[in-house]
Amino acid sequence: MLDLIAPALAFLIAAATPGPANLALMGLSMRAGRRPGLAMAAGLTIGLAFWGGLVAFGLGALVLQSATALMIFRIVGGMVLVWLAWKSARAAFRADPGPLPTPPARRTFMAGLLLNLSNPKAAIAWGAAIAVGLPVGAGTADVWLLTGICALIGAGNYLGYALLFSTPRAQAAYGRARRWIEGTAALILGGAGLALLSGRAGATP
Repeated sequence: MLDLIAPALAFLIAAATPGPANLALMGLSMRAGRRPGLAMAAGLTIGLAFWGGLVAFGLGALVLQSATALMIFRIVGGMVLVWLAWKSARAAFRADPGPLPTPPARRTFMAGLLLNLSNPKAAIAWGAAIAVGLPVGAGTADVWLLTGICALIGAGNYLGYALLFSTPRAQAAYGRARRWIEGTAALILGGAGLALLSGRAGATP
């Protein structure tokens, strides 16, 4: 277990660092509330765990070596990010949003799922954690143990973001700075999405 502390901490830092996935979850939780935020967190968690399972089975490298697969991931991931950027931009330019309709949990779950399923860089992060963290001669059980620990870390990270940014205080802060928050989110998400679609980035961070 001591050998797993360092890779688990490294994975925690990588998972908690604000990127398009965390940023989209933050914005949705502040704008729409806890239930949609938790639904997106569940989708992000399953998408992240999918890559962890592929790496544990030894299939992650095969996916990353496939030009066709990477192209599909870039297109899907880019389109999801551009769609999220459009949602943020529309919220930023809305003069008086008033009471916004709550998006269906199924829709936000699918957005989170697609966002992480279309992120092959997650496979690189999983592979690095396993390669660095496991001692020489580690067996299959060790690989799955580390994979399970990192999956729980990812789930806790997304759950924490959804709960933290759906509090009344966070939503009140969002109400005061809505244009700045949504405008910044639109620029970051849109830039990341266009980079994926143009092939200038291999994956969403």
